[in-house]
Amino acid sequence: MKTRNWKLAPVLGALILALFSIPGALAQCGMPTKAVKPASWNPQIGAAHLMRAAMTDDDRDAASIVGMWHVTFTAKTSNGSKIPAMVIDNALAVWHADKTEIMNSVRPPQDGNFCLGVWEQTGKCTYLLNHFAWFANQFPNDTNNGIGDPVGPSHFVESVTVSPDGDHFSGTFSLDAYDTAGNKVQSFTGTLSGTRITTRTTVGDLL
Repeated sequence: MKTRNWKLAPVLGALILALFSIPGALAQCGMPTKAVKPASWNPQIGAAHLMRAAMTDDDRDAASIVGMWHVTFTAKTSNGSKIPAMVIDNALAVWHADKTEIMNSVRPPQDGNFCLGVWEQTGKCTYLLNHFAWFANQFPNDTNNGIGDPVGPSHFVESVTVSPDGDHFSGTFSLDAYDTAGNKVQSFTGTLSGTRITTRTTVGDLL
C-alpha cells in the first residue's frame, strides 16, 4: 500500500500545479484574473477527485467591451471612393451587459445626437455592433432657427477588438445615411478607436 501511495504523489503534485496555473491563462482581453476553482476536491491519497470547473456567467460575460467609452470615427472612403482621413464623429458610447448600446454623438442635440445599437461577441476579444441613428435633422446647416431639414436614419456597423488591457479598442466601421424615403444618400467606411472612461477620467482626457 505504501508503494502505491508513493507512486501517486507525482500525479497529485502535477494536478495541484495545473490548478495554480489557471489565473495566468485568464489574464487577457480584460477578463477577470480570479482562478477557476474545482467544485470538489478531496485530498485523500488514492481518492482525489476533480470535477469540471465551469465558468460562471460573470466570468464568461464580464465581456471587456461592457462600460463607457470615448470613441473616434475616422472615415477613409466616401461613397466608395478613397478620401483623406477625416474624423466624422467624436462620441461617448456605453455598451451594456444586456448587449444593447447607446451613443452620444458630437453633433448638436437639436439635430439629433443620440443613437442606439445591439451587439454580440464574435470571438475571444472581438465584437460586432449593429447601430442606428433614427430620424434627425440635417447637420451642419445654415437655417435661421439652427435646426436643419429632416433627414432619414443612419446605419452603423462596427467590428471592434478589445486590447489585452481591456481599456482600449480598435476596429472598422461602415456608415450608410438615408433620406426620409429610405434612399441611401451617403456612405462612409473607416476605422474607429475607443478609450475606456473610468472614475478618474477628466474633461481634458476627452478633448
